[in-house]
Amino acid sequence: MRIAQIAPLFEAVPPKLYGGTERVVSWLTEELVEMGHEVTLFASGDSLTSAKLDAPWPRALRLDPDVRDWVATYTLMVEYVRRRAHLFDVLHFHIDYWPNSLFSRQDVPFVTTLHGRLDLPEFAAAYRLFPEVPVVSISDNQRRPLPDIGWARTVYHGLPANLLTPQPVEKHDYLAFLGRICPEKGIERAIQIASRVGMKLKVAAKVDKADAEYFKAEVEPLLADSNVEFIGEINDAQKPAFLSGAKAVLFPIDWPEPFGLVMIESMACGCPVIAMRRGSVPEVMDDGISGFVVENVDEAVAAFARIDQLDRGRVRAQFEKRFTSRRMAEDYVSLYQRLIDAKKPLLRAVGD
Repeated sequence: MRIAQIAPLFEAVPPKLYGGTERVVSWLTEELVEMGHEVTLFASGDSLTSAKLDAPWPRALRLDPDVRDWVATYTLMVEYVRRRAHLFDVLHFHIDYWPNSLFSRQDVPFVTTLHGRLDLPEFAAAYRLFPEVPVVSISDNQRRPLPDIGWARTVYHGLPANLLTPQPVEKHDYLAFLGRICPEKGIERAIQIASRVGMKLKVAAKVDKADAEYFKAEVEPLLADSNVEFIGEINDAQKPAFLSGAKAVLFPIDWPEPFGLVMIESMACGCPVIAMRRGSVPEVMDDGISGFVVENVDEAVAAFARIDQLDRGRVRAQFEKRFTSRRMAEDYVSLYQRLIDAKKPLLRAVGD
């Protein structure tokens, strides 16, 4: 199958550090190549892939100080892909609503995975203009704000089976917080939970410029607690040791999380997760197997008292069963074939 993957331009694929969507695109692309498909990745020129790289822009926008109007680069990219669309059996976009108008007017099947939150009025208006365009959700919960658009299926994220693996440790003597520091990710609740259970909390997280003021005003004073260690942003090579050494990962979010890679990264290392029942959490977590799903801080504290009842080997097994990149790629290939098959009668009719 000749497959085009069209990634965002803001980060390289894979990203150097933080960047959930670009990491997923990388994992999917590499797995499709491993499965024997002919894959072209449209991404920034500083991306690395075993697929064919076709770069509409030379480097990631976040690292390009000369770019002042990112909309222009996306306009360029969409047209760049359209001129090459005939080379592929299917086009898979990861850039929100950008392809809908142009690619609805051509014959090559295309689909878009929606990676972010959809509860914004302007998003709803844009997507509802194209109710027949096939889109993929990364959790069923993600669909709730827009149940009436062209949902083709839900495909949960997956990561390579051997990317993050359990590491031998002498003891699990801290709780972990991983990802990004912002109000909706719940770092303040994580510090509160760790304090109440009497455990050290290690924080491996990025602080975006947009959240710098929140971090300085609300979080930094809490980091002065001797039981909190702020590590900063870490990469995939550092995650196995960090997650394997934790007694549990705290995921005390307070927003409609579309998926939450932190949960499956933790599971890959055999580390259970204590997560708030928000967004995708009840779909990704198997309560009582890969961790505990809770409603509030009190329930999180109570769940911690039961954390040693969970088998870390079983946590890893649940990851292997549900969240590998091979399973993700197989789900997408099944969808690609369905879209291709649906186009064939239409193309024959036009030919007649």
